Amino acid sequence: MHAPSFVRPLLTAVALLLPAVALAQPAQKPFEPFSGQPGKDVVWVPTSQALVDKMLDMAKLTPTDIHMDLGSGDGRTVITAAKRGARSTGIEYNPDMVELSKQNAVKAGVTDKATFVKADLFETDFSKATVITLFLLPDINLKLRPKILDLKPGTRIVSNTFTMGEWKDDETATVDEAAGCSYYCTAHLWIVPAKVTGTWHSAQGDLTLKQEFQMVQGSLKSGANTVAISNAKLRADQFSFSAGGATYAGRVNSNTIEGTVTTGGNATKWSATRH
Repeated sequence: MHAPSFVRPLLTAVALLLPAVALAQPAQKPFEPFSGQPGKDVVWVPTSQALVDKMLDMAKLTPTDIHMDLGSGDGRTVITAAKRGARSTGIEYNPDMVELSKQNAVKAGVTDKATFVKADLFETDFSKATVITLFLLPDINLKLRPKILDLKPGTRIVSNTFTMGEWKDDETATVDEAAGCSYYCTAHLWIVPAKVTGTWHSAQGDLTLKQEFQMVQGSLKSGANTVAISNAKLRADQFSFSAGGATYAGRVNSNTIEGTVTTGGNATKWSATRH
């Protein structure tokens, strides 16, 4: 159906007016994050580049690592890890931050190594990560802790400022203002320990162990004789201790430990199997 002739000039005027109206609309401002910006679990405060570098140094990040940053913000930690050659993924709940991070990765030329995902960190699978960085509050760290402790032994966890409760860190470092950090300047490193609690049978006797994170206590029973172990050290899957004048050292692999026992300067093979 055609419009009446007297309507056509009106339609033409409206058609000409619409582009002008569109042009008159104010352009949408680009998203700009600000320190203290509210988020789902925490407010966003940027980690200084100096501390980002220190955290990745503490983790001994290499190009063979799989890195994940929980609460990745503007993407700076992921981008730095990618520049070091690691495959890196940022988990961020704010979609605007995710898009900003992607743009920053393009500018840095690391889109082949850096990935950003809009996701809830409590619902994220980070079991394949070998290095995890985070800047979250202590209560959130504690909620994540059981999941972290189930990761492969040797996985490195580095937190900006906040700790993991009674799980003592393996290393602490602080970056001073002269080095480029003026607030939130302390990094904590944890190395996920193997699980060694239980009773292990060996040719030297039954080894009973109890652990609290990387701290281990126990005893070695041989026949009617039981001695407490001492100098126990557990770092990732490497476990050592002393008992009955001998020093034991080995690698934990699920329900076996294989290594050496040294007595009087003589080392022989040693192994133990968990019941």
